[in-house]
Amino acid sequence: MNYKLLVLDLDGTLTNSKKEITPFTREVLIKAQQQGLHLVLASGRPTYGIVPLAETLDMKEYGGFILSFNGGKVIEVKTGKVFYEQALPPDVMPLIYQRSYEAGLTILSYNGKYILTENAADKYVQYESFLTKMKVKETDDFLHNLRLPADKCLIVGEPEDLVPLEEKLRQELGLRLNVYRSEPFYLEVVPKGIDKAASLERLLERVQIKREEVIAIGDGYNDLSMIKFAGLGVAMANAQPPVKSNADRITAFTNDEDGVAHFIHDLLNSNTHQNIHEIG
Repeated sequence: MNYKLLVLDLDGTLTNSKKEITPFTREVLIKAQQQGLHLVLASGRPTYGIVPLAETLDMKEYGGFILSFNGGKVIEVKTGKVFYEQALPPDVMPLIYQRSYEAGLTILSYNGKYILTENAADKYVQYESFLTKMKVKETDDFLHNLRLPADKCLIVGEPEDLVPLEEKLRQELGLRLNVYRSEPFYLEVVPKGIDKAASLERLLERVQIKREEVIAIGDGYNDLSMIKFAGLGVAMANAQPPVKSNADRITAFTNDEDGVAHFIHDLLNSNTHQNIHEIG
């Protein structure tokens, strides 16, 4: 098969537990791009939380794409052009804020390169800052200072406190929004119908690539759709069991053992590497 795109989840897949791309992984992925395999970085992270990784991988030079907000926004790295964006309906923001306030939980969203919240000291806000490498900007009026439209909101807190709020928001807004837990302590609120596979399909139509020409690698539940969609769906050795059971292949190593790099290195050094071509 003529593989043209390599779609990579970030946390638990491309990056290790320190949220870093190792030198070996960078070396292998640079080589892959030199051989014509274009990269797509697909994550629930905001765009500014993905750009530093795209820079590490020299994607401006080789071309490639960012699928941020779990696919809510699709950007061409070389030009910065937005191919697709779907944001939260502005009229639902007051209700989302009110419900999180009533539950005594912290809500955050993203203003450009900043994380916006009323509780900068929250440990989960600080974790999001660590994860995305974005600075936190505290405000005393979240709704007033949030730039609209927003691509997503994140409500953070102890897992047992998020459960009733998750159910309440689904009942009240489930017809208009997707509400799900990406981590036990993260409640994601995103536009309806957004997932990595749906946005990947839109991207493929734009660049005229077939799904059979795509490799997708991930580890979490939000990677399941793109792994099932891609011509070659790959689960990490550290992936959730349902992700592994729906994958065509499983890496021999975890994200802390350069699992992506070893898999792609083997691909490039097998007969398959002869069937990797430039887009177009």
